[in-house]
Amino acid sequence: MSIADKSLADLLGNWVQPDWDSGVIKRCRIAWTKPLQELSREELATLLRQRVAVEHLLPLARERLRSGDDDSELFAGELEQAIEHASKDA
Repeated sequence: MSIADKSLADLLGNWVQPDWDSGVIKRCRIAWTKPLQELSREELATLLRQRVAVEHLLPLARERLRSGDDDSELFAGELEQAIEHASKDA
C-alpha cells in the first residue's frame, strides 16, 4: 500500500474536533478520512492553506501541478497558490 492509498487518519490518527466549527473545519474533517490520491484539488488547497499535514500533502500537490492538474474548483491556479503559501514555512 502506497502513501497515496492512505488517508490522513491512517497517517496521523483520528480527527480531533476543535472547540469551534466552521465550513473550513467541516471540509478538512471530510478530507481527513479520504485516501490522499482521492483528495480533490480543492481539498488539497484547503488543507494546505490551513497548514494541515503539509509534509504529507505538499509532495502530492506538487505532483498534481507537474502533471498539469490545476483546474481548481474555486479559481484557476488555486492549488499553485496554496502550494506557495504552504511552502513558505515548509
